[in-house]
Amino acid sequence: MGRYYPPSNDPPTFNVSHPLGARANKISSGILTVRFELPFAVWCSFCKPSAIVGQGVRFNAEKKKVGNYYSTPIWSFRMKHTACGGWWEIRTDPKNSEYVVTEGATKRDYGIDEELVRELKGLTEEERQKRREDAFANLEGRLEEKGQVEENTKRLQELYEASAVWENPYEENAKLRREFRGKRKVWEAEDKVKAAMQEKFSLGLEIADEIESDRVRAGMVEFGSVGDGHTKIDEAARRPLFAVKDENKAAKAMPKTKKLKVEVKAEKSRHDLQQALVGNTRAVIDPFLSSDNKSRQSTKANFGIKRKRSVQSMALVQTPEAIPSSGEHKNITPAHSKMTPLLPTTALVGYDSD
Repeated sequence: MGRYYPPSNDPPTFNVSHPLGARANKISSGILTVRFELPFAVWCSFCKPSAIVGQGVRFNAEKKKVGNYYSTPIWSFRMKHTACGGWWEIRTDPKNSEYVVTEGATKRDYGIDEELVRELKGLTEEERQKRREDAFANLEGRLEEKGQVEENTKRLQELYEASAVWENPYEENAKLRREFRGKRKVWEAEDKVKAAMQEKFSLGLEIADEIESDRVRAGMVEFGSVGDGHTKIDEAARRPLFAVKDENKAAKAMPKTKKLKVEVKAEKSRHDLQQALVGNTRAVIDPFLSSDNKSRQSTKANFGIKRKRSVQSMALVQTPEAIPSSGEHKNITPAHSKMTPLLPTTALVGYDSD
């Protein structure tokens, strides 16, 4: 290149170092230092007890060609575990398209399904031979591969659409926070109600949240209607002790056809009227029910009603002016005496007897 060399530099010296620097210190032996990343987790055999090194951990490995599989070279990666000082060796396996641990460590067993491994590797030699010999098998295989490609494309599109939600993280985060604030207010109100119930009833247990099954069970409970107790007793007394099953049998014998709402309503009203007539007739004919009804009605009529005073119970009281002196009482006539009715007082009581 027309460089100038001074006379003192005879013969001239040049930089003979390798372009890769320290990585090529053993290049004369066919060894090149590379950065190797573990393709899977391994158990170190030199560590006591055995330690596991996870997948993806990187080491400075000595790369060397150790053979060929047909025209594909087999590479050996030799590395040092800094934790214990042991040396591992991992080689490529072109035949099975994978890595093999040959020294110092053991591959971790992931328990991968063999069918999945076969799908990842592709077609086996038998399947390839079958497709070469049978045109229909080749066509079916292509159709299956086409369907698989369409399914994978559809799945990828769904994943892209799902990830598109987070194109604007600020808006999505604000939306989630608004929803959380609303739910938090509801949760705080429920906690206040639970605390009030625990304080009111002195419960020492934590009150669980209400679920849908609790609502359904609560809706199935019937407490009855608030009404007159005597009315409920009369209705229970008029109801027959043994239910008549002839109507049920007749209803089952009838053909199941759809009825109009008007017909259903008319039939229900006719059935209610029939039951009412039967109950009222039984209440009139049955002597026990009639006596109970009379006593109940008399008790109800007398309860809370002020009894009128009869005329016979009104006693006649003579005034002191009409009382004759001794010896003259024989000639007393009703006209001579001034009779006054007995006023209702607490001291005087009138009786019907003589």
